[in-house]
Amino acid sequence: MKKFVNRVEDMLPEALRGFARAHADLVELHTDPVFVIRSTPIPAGKVALISGGGSGHEPLHAGFVGRGMLDAACPGAVFTSPTPDQMLAAAEAVDSGAGVLFLVKNYEGDVMNFEMAAEMYEGEHASVLVNDDVAVEDSTWTTGRRGVAGTVIVEKIVGAAAEEGADLAALKALAERVVAATRSMGVALTSCIVPAAGTPTFEIGEDEMEMGVGIHGEPGRRRTKLASADSIAAEMLESILSDLGAKRGEPVLLLVNGLGGTPLMELCLVFDAAARVLDDRGLVIARSLVGNYCTSLEMAGCSLTVTRMDDELLRLWDAPVHTPTLRW
Repeated sequence: MKKFVNRVEDMLPEALRGFARAHADLVELHTDPVFVIRSTPIPAGKVALISGGGSGHEPLHAGFVGRGMLDAACPGAVFTSPTPDQMLAAAEAVDSGAGVLFLVKNYEGDVMNFEMAAEMYEGEHASVLVNDDVAVEDSTWTTGRRGVAGTVIVEKIVGAAAEEGADLAALKALAERVVAATRSMGVALTSCIVPAAGTPTFEIGEDEMEMGVGIHGEPGRRRTKLASADSIAAEMLESILSDLGAKRGEPVLLLVNGLGGTPLMELCLVFDAAARVLDDRGLVIARSLVGNYCTSLEMAGCSLTVTRMDDELLRLWDAPVHTPTLRW
């Protein structure tokens, strides 16, 4: 295992400390229990948005804490859910009186622990489950579909509406609407190495790829020979679009998300391949995003996410955002 590390057991606290110091104008790190919040007070009457999950997916979620997105993020150990006490403490720290909305990726640990935190939380609250991955219905980590890079889109759009003052019920409905309009699928060219394990999560041949891989290295739909970027994009989009039901002429957002080990040049090449497929389907790429937003440590690969957009969702996507990762 070749990683920048002092002691494996100190990697997460040291990384979080570095992250918080690098972005001290935007975020503040709490350590007992661990959570990240905005460095400036939450406006009175604003619904607070909280998400979280295992570390190793950076910049998800702490990288999206800031104006126009999340108010708090709870990082667990690598590929391990944060604990209910983290979520409860984060909620108590950022609730300004209008309630809290928990945005939860569909993994069994995340779902169970967020449910426990919600049961303990005495303030007004609601939860929304993100399950955008079309690759498999049930996996090693989930019952139902996994929550993956589409979570970023949910956090951005709902975060903008929260910043505008939408109430808890409206934000919950909006989040569910964006989840319903979003589908994703990933492909891996290599495995990743969880630091505590020190060895690859799975073995894959030099000429193979895992189609439909999960963000923790869970098996996808099939192991197959490496194909061209055009073929890979076409296969993933066939699964995404057949499930999404987007109509010709409809505006969509296309996210090409790197899994941590793929150069930006290759991600842009995949975007070109995916864009040509969408063009052929008569879909209008109204907004786009390319880069590492929901990673799997150093895994080489990428995921594609498509969200059906309308005038309201486009406006909320375009609304100002200022986080360590997204700024416009």
